[in-house]
Amino acid sequence: MSFFNSEVLPKLGAWFSPLLDKAPYNKKAVDDAEKATAQVVSVIEAHLRDNTFLVGERITLADIFGAGLISRGFEYFFGKQWRQQNPNTSRWFETVSNQPIYSAVATKFSLLDAPKLTNVAPKKVEQPKKEAAPKPVAAAPAAAPAEEAPRPKHPLEALPRASFPLDEWKRQYSNKETPDALKWFWENVPFTEYSIWKAVYRYNDELTMTFMSSNLIGGLNARLEASRKYLFGCASVYGTANDSIIEGAFVIRGDDFEPVFDVAPDYESYEFIKLDPTKPEDRELVELHWSWDRPLVANGKEYPHASGKVFK
Repeated sequence: MSFFNSEVLPKLGAWFSPLLDKAPYNKKAVDDAEKATAQVVSVIEAHLRDNTFLVGERITLADIFGAGLISRGFEYFFGKQWRQQNPNTSRWFETVSNQPIYSAVATKFSLLDAPKLTNVAPKKVEQPKKEAAPKPVAAAPAAAPAEEAPRPKHPLEALPRASFPLDEWKRQYSNKETPDALKWFWENVPFTEYSIWKAVYRYNDELTMTFMSSNLIGGLNARLEASRKYLFGCASVYGTANDSIIEGAFVIRGDDFEPVFDVAPDYESYEFIKLDPTKPEDRELVELHWSWDRPLVANGKEYPHASGKVFK
């Protein structure tokens, strides 16, 4: 889902929007967007060569979501020749778009024989000439603008001011070698003001390509922006394609994970487990997630580190 949202949608939108006069037209930019769309679709095509759907052999929310985002390509560009060159993506889209759960709400259109839009500047609609405006009548005094409603405060602003600024730890992590930074962390962070948590993705059995799993982490990080000053952590993909898990560790302000993470709509896709900084095994787990230098053992199986992202 994150791949379609962050890769397919922007590139496809940059292709059709200028041709519909919904964005400034530039021939080279449209050409570049067409090539970029072809590149991301090639990833989907390769994946669907060996898989009926995006996640395994049954339709899931990922398919409904992805089909909705790529549908503009089939509506405007993907003619008969394109579909012959991309049979897996075409088969998948036709299958998903004909499901009642999708077709009941999606805009209906017929598949194209040839592209509907080509790379030419859209025609400008001539605006009718305006009639001479009547002389203005003295306007009544403008009402005073309504005061802008104050922004809602983050729930953690209700906590007492912390004696230890989390930004100092973020600087240490950025500027020191990781072993030295971790030593500093355990010696300086007061766990009367902060707590540490393990985050485990709930749907690891649905993960496929590791780069797509990494995009899920990136999407979560982007949606955690409102909690940036209360949060630090790393999450990683461990394993290989079609055999991987997402897991990470975070330090947060306060003793409750929910006010920190519920700013991200998809936080419920993760299980949060509180760790005890006095237990060696919990400290070792935090160090593993923040170091990226060794595999993770989960459910008795060893998973090598594939990729990780830091939120700081």
